[in-house]
Amino acid sequence: MENSYKYFKRDISWLSFNYRVLLEAEDETLPVYERIKFLSIYSSNLEEFYEIRVAEHRGVIMKKQYADESYAEAEQTLEEITQEVNRQQREYYRIFTEQVLPALNKENIFLYQNCVPQSFHEEFVHNFFNEEVFPFLSPVMIQAGEIRTFIRDRRLYLVIRMIKRSKRLNDPDYVPEYYYALMKIPYAKVPRFIELPEHEGKHYVMFIDDIIRANLQSVFPGYIIDSCYSIKISRDADIYIEDEKAGNILEKIRKKVKKRKIGALSRFMYDRAMPSDFLSFICDAFGIVPDDLVVGGRYLNLQDLNKLPNPRGKELESKPLLPMRIPYLDEIGSVIKAIKKQDVLLHFPYQSFDYLIRLLMEAAFDPKVDEIKITQYRVAENSAVINTLISAAQNGKKVTVFVELKARFDEENNMLTAEKMTQAGIRIIYSIPGLKVHAKIAIIIRKDTREGLQRKHLAYLSTGNFNEKTAKIYSDIALLTAQTELVNDINKVFAILEGRICEATFSHLLVARFNMVPTLTEMIRREIQHVNEGRKGKIILKMNGLHDKNMINELYNASEQGVEIELIVRGICCLVPDQPYSRNIRITRIVDMFLEHSRIWYFYNDGAEDLYMTSADWMQRNLNRRIETAFPILDPIHKEEIIDILRIQLKDNVKACRIDQHLNNIYKRDDNPVKTRAQVCIYNYLRDRYALDKQR
Repeated sequence: MENSYKYFKRDISWLSFNYRVLLEAEDETLPVYERIKFLSIYSSNLEEFYEIRVAEHRGVIMKKQYADESYAEAEQTLEEITQEVNRQQREYYRIFTEQVLPALNKENIFLYQNCVPQSFHEEFVHNFFNEEVFPFLSPVMIQAGEIRTFIRDRRLYLVIRMIKRSKRLNDPDYVPEYYYALMKIPYAKVPRFIELPEHEGKHYVMFIDDIIRANLQSVFPGYIIDSCYSIKISRDADIYIEDEKAGNILEKIRKKVKKRKIGALSRFMYDRAMPSDFLSFICDAFGIVPDDLVVGGRYLNLQDLNKLPNPRGKELESKPLLPMRIPYLDEIGSVIKAIKKQDVLLHFPYQSFDYLIRLLMEAAFDPKVDEIKITQYRVAENSAVINTLISAAQNGKKVTVFVELKARFDEENNMLTAEKMTQAGIRIIYSIPGLKVHAKIAIIIRKDTREGLQRKHLAYLSTGNFNEKTAKIYSDIALLTAQTELVNDINKVFAILEGRICEATFSHLLVARFNMVPTLTEMIRREIQHVNEGRKGKIILKMNGLHDKNMINELYNASEQGVEIELIVRGICCLVPDQPYSRNIRITRIVDMFLEHSRIWYFYNDGAEDLYMTSADWMQRNLNRRIETAFPILDPIHKEEIIDILRIQLKDNVKACRIDQHLNNIYKRDDNPVKTRAQVCIYNYLRDRYALDKQR
């Protein structure tokens, strides 16, 4: 019999998460430039959402068969997305204009809005336009039914309506004809925001859009400017390969990346002030249909706000939490020696990512190291990780790197980096057809020349990428270990990636598409059994996304049986709380200075407390179409540490929200005089814990 369980739509749930990001811009306790940062993040997130998710729904409507969705379902979802995005856009511009801009003004920083520059700036703006902007403008006249130019995605354009100068304009019977032009903002040549000269102790900034608007008459001297509005387009940026098994996947992806910028339209965003007849003309001229329309404001592409000049400096920004050193590793001097003695747990960005770089550099020069194997999903530009691997290869080590070419929006950088490593003598293994490799693992294979001694290999397992740039802003946890069972399991994963074996059994690791889902199901049902036998049943799951209906059903069933379930889900969460079958499930969402990225699975297990760290979310793709790994935390001290961190996050009454049955973000604020801001408290917890260890 079919169950009566309900599920949130994946994309509507994601929009709820992005709205939570927007709410950070409304938080008056944050420095104003931190609030501006979240406005930028919100816009950037939404851009990618239209390029991928909305484009996929439009693909269904256009008869592209690569989504498990019907035509009617796609249309309904797109309608719901448009309604919600339009609502959020109104909120966005309200927060920007009514809260953030006044907060800037209090700091004597003024961003010109909807107005021409004041008299003391007129000369500067005029000269700047003529010298720095005008040479790069290339307007194109628009005629109905005749498309003369291609509108690029992620680019900002102005559409201008004009009237030809004529002596007949004063004739009351003369009906002038409108002319239209399209002009791209020369973003590559000039910054989006221009600092104007300071005046009477006040700092002024102007959008490059407005500098152009203020000088439009000189661009079109034979016309009278009627009006001017911003527009932008988002295009399908997903890379869909019909048959990954046939041909060279590297070349296929390379070709697809080149075509990304000319993908099908997924959003046409325009200034809400544009008159309907003006909008109709533009839509007719470029083949825009009503379903493509998304209402914006005067200023679009506001992800550029992360480049807004800050003439006052650090005092208007959040004070960063500097990555901490780990006394044990610093005192012993060698990361390799430290791991051989005991497991090491690293918390990024609370602790320095430098320890991973040091580990790889040591391995590159250690004469006892034969080989290094590592996965790469999102590679940092000019990566220190990659440079150490190149050093290892140049020092005679055998280095194997699995590079995932299908890491969305990182395909090109990954290909370039792979070519660089290949030239250095590194063996590169590319994407597996039909799968993504999302596991974050590395192994260092050592030899020991002393007779009778077994080689002690080292492994690195993480919830996040080998990426020193994201390690500064993503919260992740990594385990460095020499435990034989874990190392052997990782060797098997690499054997699968290298194509040496197809099947494997694992003693400790959970590996997607092998033993991950069966083991998770077994652990959930074990908690049910404990409850049925009169004992406690408790599960805590921290992840970025929860979408897989089979796993959600297991949680619903566990809730119905009396198991207490705490979910800490940053992004997509399709599980619906506050239902009879989810009465024992609570959903917490934390958005703060760092992106919550670590995945942690906790099962009480009648007091034995099983704990796993993982790269995997409970999404259909992660559990079924990827190679993911989950690794157990076996050291009691490390287990205590991670459980304490989970408890801190569940106590958060500053940045945490609970998700209700309507997908609302409801702040978990209370009357408790002790305020727990989880990320700050975790930093302090680790600092104090490691200081105590040093004293011992």
